[in-house]
Amino acid sequence: MENITIKVLASRLNLSATTISKALQDSHEISEPTKQRVRELAAALNYTPNTYARSLRTRKSETIAVVLPEIADHFFALVINGIEAVAREKGYHVLIYLTHEDYHREKEILEYIKKGRIDGLLISVTKNSTATEHIAVMEQENIPVIFFDRVMEQMQLPKVVTNDFESCYLATQHLLDCGCKKINVCTISTNLEISKQRILGYQKAMSDHNISIEKNQVLICDDDAQCYAKLYNSLQATNRPDGIIAIVDKLTLPIYLACEQLNLKIPEDLKVISFSNNPTAGILNPSLTTVSQPAFLIGQTAATLLLNSLDPKNNKVQQDITVIPSELIIRNSTGY
Repeated sequence: MENITIKVLASRLNLSATTISKALQDSHEISEPTKQRVRELAAALNYTPNTYARSLRTRKSETIAVVLPEIADHFFALVINGIEAVAREKGYHVLIYLTHEDYHREKEILEYIKKGRIDGLLISVTKNSTATEHIAVMEQENIPVIFFDRVMEQMQLPKVVTNDFESCYLATQHLLDCGCKKINVCTISTNLEISKQRILGYQKAMSDHNISIEKNQVLICDDDAQCYAKLYNSLQATNRPDGIIAIVDKLTLPIYLACEQLNLKIPEDLKVISFSNNPTAGILNPSLTTVSQPAFLIGQTAATLLLNSLDPKNNKVQQDITVIPSELIIRNSTGY
């Protein structure tokens, strides 16, 4: 079976290989009738571009890397879908690396990526990431980097985030409007910028209502094994909260389980809000009031920014922050 190459197409159409190549790349230098002839023959002969050869010529791998904590979280799964949608449309491949919330693993992954052939990096850091040197090295290697969701605020790199401060302010305000007097917040980390902003939003809403916050009202559930115990203990205390905000989705189930074990009714005894994109929120009993983040759009936006930066016509990455608003979806867990 004949191997269909650009030279074969050129010979069949009596054109130069350069003309064929430019026509397949939709170059403005080639007329539309010629492009159409080339496309029709390429389709008829099942021509497939040699991506490896093309990458050697262009010094581009047409591959981007995505580094993130996990994909079991529905939020990150939707982000990946958004990234994939844009990458596929632009002809790029996506390599996905999971850190599993391990900072050292994150460093190892970036060191590996740096030695390989990728054109750009999208990253959402671990809950323990504080140092920036391993990310700065990517810049030094001329590999564009864009943060999404979990960002390193101190780095002057593009970031795609949601309005965490405002979202948690509104969530807290909603609980206050529902009659809550003592509202707890549970988070997986206080290192993460998203956690900091959400806690600040919570604190501001409480302050605006002249309600003081005790130190133990911010629960740090950084260890999965201890998470349930911390929530259980806080909910069985004599001065237990009447409202709680889970800053990440994975903390929702332990809250519901602890309430069941303690015979606390949601929302009568405890009103619950979670930052969540999980489709099960609407079928939980009771259905869960959520701050729904635009995860798919975050992925799309981050990928678009990265791929635009790789375009020779637009190779400057804007050093700014793109903020995409979240939405408070009120359901039965807050009594509405």
